[in-house]
Amino acid sequence: MTMAFTLAPEPEDEARETGRLLFAGPVDFVKGVTAMSGLPPADRPEVCFAGRSNVGKSSLINALTNRKNLARSSNTPGRTQEINYFTLGDSRYLVDLPGYGYAEAPVAVVKKWQALLKQFLQGRVTLRRAFVLIDTRHGVKAVDEEILSLLDKAAVTFQVVMTKADKVNQATREANIAQTMAALQKHPAAYPEIVVTSSEKGDGVETLRAVIATLE
Repeated sequence: MTMAFTLAPEPEDEARETGRLLFAGPVDFVKGVTAMSGLPPADRPEVCFAGRSNVGKSSLINALTNRKNLARSSNTPGRTQEINYFTLGDSRYLVDLPGYGYAEAPVAVVKKWQALLKQFLQGRVTLRRAFVLIDTRHGVKAVDEEILSLLDKAAVTFQVVMTKADKVNQATREANIAQTMAALQKHPAAYPEIVVTSSEKGDGVETLRAVIATLE
């Protein structure tokens, strides 16, 4: 059975305000984690952000939280090997996963990170949704398929967020969104709405805030 993927609609006023309030409140760095034993208590719902290196993850998290340097991007792909936890008020955790698909990191480091990612996705009962960032300039690449398949196996619902939508013309944008929707057809854990964003222009940011704030 094929699923109909659509672009996420503009949020209703109430959801928009709920999202605004959640991200306008305190957002604090809790800790960087390199092993499952270091995770904070599973005492609240959490969402995680995953994306290949240089997809614009740090910029998007900073745009969502309206802070310039909350999430720091590294110039060297694969430099950050920690799962970074942030609080959203006292009701949510926002989890920043390291970028994947990097060539710079040693093989042993990559293997260790992949094992931790698998354990995290399969073992975190409070994880409500994973947001997988796909670069609008490129669409889904082979390296993205690995994380999508991992999320399928872990039975974690994931929602695709297209980044850098302002960096391409309309024809390219539409073509790569269509390519992404086609690629998602074979992933049972994919949520059927895609959020298209631009951190620079602020496009889609309110929609994504509302989605996160209204997850049960």
